[in-house]
Amino acid sequence: MPEIIIAPSILSADFRRLEEQVEAVVAGGANWIHCDVMDGHFVPNISFGPMIVAAVRKVTELPLDTHLMISRPEQYVQPFRDAGADRLIVHAEATVHLHRLVDQIKRAGMLAGVAINPATPLQAVEEILPDVDLVLIMTVNPGFGGQAFIANMLDKVRRLKRLCETRQAFPHIEVDGGIDETTAIGAVKAGANVLVAGSSIFSQSDPAQAVRRLRKAAESAAALVV
Repeated sequence: MPEIIIAPSILSADFRRLEEQVEAVVAGGANWIHCDVMDGHFVPNISFGPMIVAAVRKVTELPLDTHLMISRPEQYVQPFRDAGADRLIVHAEATVHLHRLVDQIKRAGMLAGVAINPATPLQAVEEILPDVDLVLIMTVNPGFGGQAFIANMLDKVRRLKRLCETRQAFPHIEVDGGIDETTAIGAVKAGANVLVAGSSIFSQSDPAQAVRRLRKAAESAAALVV
């Protein structure tokens, strides 16, 4: 059965109680903490920067899965490393020299991931597959939490899974956007093993229990994957 990784996104957390909310999802069995960084330029929203990542680093030892939805990401590799990020995910659309940027992330001591938006074809990441730890398929248009899952992204996940097998490259396949107990089932069956969930976890009165329910649904689906 594929390993299922639950990565709650603090974009949807109550920042007045950030430490408490992170501790809750850790207690619920979260594997990673997902940090969505937005600059108001690459995406139409501004979220937070290295200071919040550093604050989260102080309250958990879980890996910080840091997703840069920003322009000029190469300028911010070291600041996020200094803040405590374990993995840096950059958008293929945000850089001309993706291979160079992935190498920069690795040399800084982090794992490297690459993300693509819903309308971006898989060819944008095909050549980098052997070099990355993770590929993130956006299942909403990035910029805001709480959006509805784009169902036809499931076929994109399936095609990415097949492409990885063809290229003999086996990065984690992550999905981000509209993930809940229902959409997680289809995503896992399609080939995803890392589930980023924000509002479906942090909008609940008991985020720890929400993590447990999401894991149960995902692992039930994973058990059916041959």
